[in-house]
Amino acid sequence: MTRCAACLLLGDMFDFRDIEVIRAIVRQGGFRAASDATGIAQSAISRRVRHLEDRMKIKIFERDGRGVRLTAAGRRLCDEAEVLVAQRDHILEELTQGVMAGVVRLGVAETMTHTILPRMLTSLRARHPQLRFEISVDTSGQMGQELADDGLDVVIMLRDQAPRGINLTALPPVGLGWYVAPAHFTLPCPASVDDLAALPIVSFPKGTIPHRRVIELLSPGRKQAVVVHGSASLATVLHLVGQGFGIGTIPHDIVAAWPHAGLEEITVLPEARLPDLEFAICYMPERNAEIGREVARAAVETAQD
Repeated sequence: MTRCAACLLLGDMFDFRDIEVIRAIVRQGGFRAASDATGIAQSAISRRVRHLEDRMKIKIFERDGRGVRLTAAGRRLCDEAEVLVAQRDHILEELTQGVMAGVVRLGVAETMTHTILPRMLTSLRARHPQLRFEISVDTSGQMGQELADDGLDVVIMLRDQAPRGINLTALPPVGLGWYVAPAHFTLPCPASVDDLAALPIVSFPKGTIPHRRVIELLSPGRKQAVVVHGSASLATVLHLVGQGFGIGTIPHDIVAAWPHAGLEEITVLPEARLPDLEFAICYMPERNAEIGREVARAAVETAQD
């Protein structure tokens, strides 16, 4: 049995008042001295210890010529009880002094994992070292549903796909461009919508806003459907474009962070430009207002650096 499991088991068998009485007996050296120190009648102390021994089916104290001393089982009980008391005191300190602690279920669009996420989490760790993060990377549509269903506490997602009733803090827009591995494809400069549509394209996953925008930009008036491949992994998009699978729609910051991919931005005519991606910090105010505000604060500060 682990120490934590043992603590949980013991916690079901006695309360903190029992612990305090046993500690007083040990520290004061006997039942009478414990009675004087705590103001509890000696008979009540004896009765509490006897009932506790009956419940746990152990003997906690044994008498000797100088008073009482703990049995081996009693020492084990006191050791585990000290852990419970420390945990109680720690929880009370956090609650009364405004310490933020516990697990934060954080959903993140992959674009943000390559940009603000590492520095944002480092900032949060410095301010709140007792917070722990469980990070999920998914599409904005999926994370929006998880947020509404209380599967996530805070989400960094495309603001256009945020669910109703949320608190939303906008982040600076993320520029999106067309990219190519020049060793594999040669395009006019500037390239037109027709030039782009003639090539295989790797973009965001099907059903996402960026994917739909690419289809809407390139499809009107064409007899043949534009070939747009979708991937939820930006690293996969970078590799596919770098290896000549197609041209890609990729955030500028991502390409800048991966110079070894060897990609170049395609200069395009104004009508072929892609709109910026607009992300936001989102949380349900009735459930996660405090941590939501802290994540939003850290994200905005990081994005402005």
